[in-house]
Amino acid sequence: MTLVADAVTVDYGDERVLSDVSLAVEPGEVVTVVGPSGVGKTTLLRTLAAFSPPDDGTVAWDGAHLWAASDAERLERRRRIAMVFQSASLFNAPVAANVSYGLRVRRPWQERLRRGLERLVGRSDRPEAVERALETVGLADAADRNALSLSGGEAQRVAFARALAVDPDVLVLDEPTSNLDPRNTAVIEEAVGRARERGVGALLATHDMHQARRLSDRVGVLLDGTIIESGPPDRVFQDPRDPRTERFVSGELVYGATGEDAPAERSARPSPPVPAED
Repeated sequence: MTLVADAVTVDYGDERVLSDVSLAVEPGEVVTVVGPSGVGKTTLLRTLAAFSPPDDGTVAWDGAHLWAASDAERLERRRRIAMVFQSASLFNAPVAANVSYGLRVRRPWQERLRRGLERLVGRSDRPEAVERALETVGLADAADRNALSLSGGEAQRVAFARALAVDPDVLVLDEPTSNLDPRNTAVIEEAVGRARERGVGALLATHDMHQARRLSDRVGVLLDGTIIESGPPDRVFQDPRDPRTERFVSGELVYGATGEDAPAERSARPSPPVPAED
């Protein structure tokens, strides 16, 4: 299943955040979007994940225009995409219950009712998908711990496991390791690699160009509201074709904090409870 943005434009009021952005994520491919803070990376990822429609252009899933589909069809396709945010946002519940949440909300109401009754009489088993996901992120032994007792890095690994448990076709990852130590970062990067081996596509936003080189099949540089350059990571970072990419990679191009797209250049380099587990 291929996820494609074609000439996508997104406005916030009078401000244009994305302009004519085209991007595709193929099965088993990691595509990374790099760029400074405030250039619209999160907006791009949320648009590709079908949180909201673009103001112009199209987002297509396996050739079908998401926003031309019925609500039911769009929901079915959107459930094949799993997104991980920069903050974990876990429930006050056991780790396994957090990881299984996406599975539960995707079930028909009849199955949710049946599993709820089984839980009441003590006959409910933990879904195998939850156990696999926890094993992938190295937290199988923490399944019964309350998620709010975890460290920040462990919590982010739970959030990643929650995305893996639904067996998505595409992972959308919004700077998932930006606040993590090297060990937790390595666990999540390894999990991304294992998902890719199973044919899962991934769209990753990051500030970390070293991470982009490690993980990516292709890199896109987002500046001035559009993808100014894309290609294999070694070529983009070592032999950029756009001078703005070269200035960004060298640290000579930075963005200010006064707006979503407020460029500034400098000559010096920058020294609520969830239901019980099934």
